[in-house]
Amino acid sequence: MADTAGGEQRARLRVSELFASLQGEGADQGFPTCFVRLTGCPLRCVYCDTEYAFHGGEWFDLETLLARVAEAGVRHVCVTGGEPLAQRDTPALLRRLCDAGYAVSLETSGALDVSGVDPRVRRGVDLKTPGSGETDRNRPENLAALGPADQVKFVVCDRADYDWARAAIAEHRLTERCEVLMTPAYGTLEARTLAEWVLEDGLPVRVQVQLHKLLWGDEPGR
Repeated sequence: MADTAGGEQRARLRVSELFASLQGEGADQGFPTCFVRLTGCPLRCVYCDTEYAFHGGEWFDLETLLARVAEAGVRHVCVTGGEPLAQRDTPALLRRLCDAGYAVSLETSGALDVSGVDPRVRRGVDLKTPGSGETDRNRPENLAALGPADQVKFVVCDRADYDWARAAIAEHRLTERCEVLMTPAYGTLEARTLAEWVLEDGLPVRVQVQLHKLLWGDEPGR
């Protein structure tokens, strides 16, 4: 335990932005949430809307970062990116947030190992479809680590993406393991079209549109 505590005292993370907004997707959609957007990502998805988080940012130690989160005055905290697990000390941050009593979620691409994430964290794994251009970065072994509180998300760009996602759901029996979300790629696929495909197949997934996009469009920090 002493080694762990000492490591956390030295832990620091590079943060692109920290802000309060409504959670736009997932099980906590609509809740006031403090977002901690970490800097850096090894992926380059075609539809990425947070390219500004690839570089820059400001370094924070854990105590300062936890104090900033507390200032937001909300119960839900979402650690996102970029790719948050690309930073070594992200698990320490997640653990400390859980210890502080927050409802904590993690948004990750699934390209990096999620098994070391505190089990109190709701893990949202974005399984990359062909339309993302990053399908080869998917880490199938992550799926075995997920449980009922976790989620797998597919961002669907077109019919080929939908068919690919439907096959992946069946192959890995994802709806038996965790909640499965499908969301249309913003500005690329109409939400109604995706909804009709899901209804035609009776697919047991949750179709979501990004609430923050409906409310604020591409406005940064939302």
